[in-house]
Amino acid sequence: MRTIIPFHEDWSFEKPGETAVIVTLPHTWNAIDGQDGGGDFWRGECIYHKDFSAPKKTTQEDVYLEFDGAANSAKITLNGQFVGEHHGGFSRFRFNVTDLLQDGANHLEVAVSNALCDTVYPQNADFTFYGGIYRAARLIIVSRVHFDMDTLGGCGVRVTPRVNVDGSADVQVSAQTTGGQAVFELDGAKLEGNEVTFHIETPILWHGRKNPYLYTLKASLFDSDTLADYLEIPFGIRSFRIDPDEGFILNGESYPLRGVAMHQDWLGKGNAITAADMEESLRHVYDMGATTVRLAHYQHDQHTYDLCDQLGLVVWTEIPYISEHMDNARDNARQQMRELIEQNYNHPSIVVWGLSNEITMAHGDQETIVPFHQELKGICHQMDDTRLTTMACISTLPVDHPLLSVPDVLSYNHYFGWYGGHLEDNGPWFDRFHALHPDLPVGVSEYGCENSLWHSSHPEPGDYSNEYQMIYHESLIKQLFSRRYLWATHVWNMFDFAADAREEGGTKGRNNKGLVTFDRKTRKDAFYAYQAWLTEQPMLHLCGKEFINRDGDSAEFVVYSNLPEVTLSVNGEEYKKECPDHFFHFIVSQPKGAYTVVASAGDLSEQAQFTHVAQPDPAYRFQQGTVLNWFDITTPEGYYSVKDLLKDITQSQEAAAFVNPLLTEMAASRTKKTEQKEQEAGRKTQKSGEGISAEARRNITLQFSLLQLIRMGAPDLPKERIIEINKKLNQIPKK
Repeated sequence: MRTIIPFHEDWSFEKPGETAVIVTLPHTWNAIDGQDGGGDFWRGECIYHKDFSAPKKTTQEDVYLEFDGAANSAKITLNGQFVGEHHGGFSRFRFNVTDLLQDGANHLEVAVSNALCDTVYPQNADFTFYGGIYRAARLIIVSRVHFDMDTLGGCGVRVTPRVNVDGSADVQVSAQTTGGQAVFELDGAKLEGNEVTFHIETPILWHGRKNPYLYTLKASLFDSDTLADYLEIPFGIRSFRIDPDEGFILNGESYPLRGVAMHQDWLGKGNAITAADMEESLRHVYDMGATTVRLAHYQHDQHTYDLCDQLGLVVWTEIPYISEHMDNARDNARQQMRELIEQNYNHPSIVVWGLSNEITMAHGDQETIVPFHQELKGICHQMDDTRLTTMACISTLPVDHPLLSVPDVLSYNHYFGWYGGHLEDNGPWFDRFHALHPDLPVGVSEYGCENSLWHSSHPEPGDYSNEYQMIYHESLIKQLFSRRYLWATHVWNMFDFAADAREEGGTKGRNNKGLVTFDRKTRKDAFYAYQAWLTEQPMLHLCGKEFINRDGDSAEFVVYSNLPEVTLSVNGEEYKKECPDHFFHFIVSQPKGAYTVVASAGDLSEQAQFTHVAQPDPAYRFQQGTVLNWFDITTPEGYYSVKDLLKDITQSQEAAAFVNPLLTEMAASRTKKTEQKEQEAGRKTQKSGEGISAEARRNITLQFSLLQLIRMGAPDLPKERIIEINKKLNQIPKK
């Protein structure tokens, strides 16, 4: 029988140039510098040491050393002897160390590296690559006769349920062992052999959130008459298909996949999180009403998939083949895909294996991208013929690109209304794509906008305000959820997360697109917009309670509720509304001074205190660089303004001739600042977006408004000059 010994305490950690310290796993050396901005978090090799006594075992037992994750590469030495190495920071790996153990004291050394290289994914992406042994580790003592532990970090037993046309189910069980006789028990039946099939006449189906029912397979392995090894494997019985017109079908019923994507890291902890941390994260996802989660951009911990099984969350999981196709890392991508599938095969929540994310963003041997995706798809279907493959396409990927024909289903990452474009462009873009590819299921793998918890009475793209995030997601909910053919939609992101090269909205080192803050303590107002659409339990939420000081004769108050009618009371004066889209907008006259607002529906109510002020409160506004008031920029109908997209402005020769020198000036200034920063750092730092081709960069730039480009590229440009540029554009007729 197995004995599991946790291996978390009393590790000595050595970072070059620093004194060794004692740490407890999980641990990362980038918990602070990976979140503080500058794009300069430390990347290199650190050494973990552990002294331990050899565990008690018989001569008929083996000892395995198991790690759930060490980023990004690990080389293990025991008592001065090389044990093995593993490349890929997100999958489980283990080594048989039986023959290297000494009686009494033993010394283990694990060299872990997240150094820049071109042979291990990921290397170029918009998130922090934390280094360290950041997941659990353990010793496992097993009989020499045991379920296989040497193949890709798997458990040695695969469970393949198939629902038959008549409603019954066949559950195929396949086991790899080192010997002995396997015996399996399921639902009162018992079968012997390494390849068996159970028949269940009336199965209870795993049906997402409606009924996430799990069976338990009991797997016993006997050495003669002695029980040598034993596993209990939860699994679910379900069928699904993805239709290009009808979307996701679960057990023969339409089951719209509406949810979020998420990273694993936490504020102050990085990716060195606990099981309780992940349980809290997924509780937010569940409470929002999500039916699906995209576990981006890498394999997550086994506990995460277990929780998704139990909560009924349909999962898209993927490997970190992201942003940049590296020919030298193809073997690593193959390995990570095989590990992802082998280790997660038995989870009913998983329905698609993700091949790549925005892989055409950066330079690379473009001729090998398509055949390599075909190879990855082949690996998936060879190892698992029960699930589909998918891919997250960068917004600028042409709709006739040959990559689109590779995965079984696909999705696009679109940010119209934030990274350029217009908010209302999102739905029509997918309608055009669907008309062009009527037989190809398409979904939305990323959409979102930044909210740094600023506030504005006149929200607009690029202001990082809570109110614009509300506008954005209200619009996207109505556009996307009404299009049944979209097989899945995933908000980017469920939580704010670390992207050390970023500095946006007054926050360094962070992507603030989350519906929940990085520390999981605050659900932003947009979170409740989804809850109003996706949950049945009565709910009501009064938005903007932190936006206390409000200017103007009137103020807008927004209430999200899944109840049919909401009443808003302002100092006792009542306003009632019915709203089928769940977004209740009230524009009311502001009383003088302080006043109370109460929102109520059914038995639910929320209230908050507000104050009428003469001028906008600057404490609510993002004021890095140039500060413009909403009324400073005039937008006369039929004429250009700095709020127009660059792609529209450049349609006019006169307008293009006017703005091109400004763009050249901003590019030169940005290059100079980058060079100065690198000189100060004494080395070249990795920047988010490095490696993007000139054509891709130009296509992305064209989607932004001129004002957004100024804010990003020349944040210190004087307000007066921006107004002057706008006045000039106001004189040029639109094409």
